[in-house]
Amino acid sequence: MTQMAKALLVDDRRENLMALEAILQGLPVQAVAVESGEAALKQLLVDDFAVILLDAQMPDMDGFETAGHIKRRERTRHVPIIFLTAADRDAQLALRGYQVGAVDYLTKPFDPWVLRAKVSVFVELWVKTRQLAAQSDLVRERDAQWRVLTDAVDEATALLRDDDPAARDRAMELLEQARWGTPT
Repeated sequence: MTQMAKALLVDDRRENLMALEAILQGLPVQAVAVESGEAALKQLLVDDFAVILLDAQMPDMDGFETAGHIKRRERTRHVPIIFLTAADRDAQLALRGYQVGAVDYLTKPFDPWVLRAKVSVFVELWVKTRQLAAQSDLVRERDAQWRVLTDAVDEATALLRDDDPAARDRAMELLEQARWGTPT
C-alpha cells in the first residue's frame, strides 16, 4: 500500500491553519498542522512531507529561520517550501524567502485555487519520486537475482565439462536450486 503524501502547515494562528486545511480538502494529501517553527522542525524529524506551507512572520522562530533549519538538514533539504504571509508585497521579504530556499512566496489574500494547484504539483512529484524509488529497488533486486542465476549457470557449466558423475549431479542440483531461487 502506498503511503499518502503529507503537507506540513506552519502558522502561529490557529484560524489560518484551519483555513489552509479547508483549502487542501479533497486533495490526495494529509495536512499536518503545527503552530510554530520549533514544532515544524520536530514534526520533520518523524514524518516525510511532499510540501511545506510556511508562514513567514511568526513569533520566536520566524518562517525564514525555520526554513534555514529545514534546508540545512540532509533529510529535509529537498522538501519544497511555499511561504505564505500577510505582509505587504515587500519585494525584500520575497527575496529573503527565495534566498532561504523557498520555491514560492504568496502574499495574503491569495487565490486558494492557485495554492491548491501548487500543492497538487508537489504532491504528484512526491508520489512519482516514491514510485521511481520503488521501481529502482525492484530493478536492483532483480539484478541481484540475475547475478545469482548467472553464477549458478556458470558453475554448473564448469561442472558439466567434468567427466565426473558426481560433478554432473552437483551441476544439476545447482541448476535446480537456481531455477527455484533456493540458496546454493
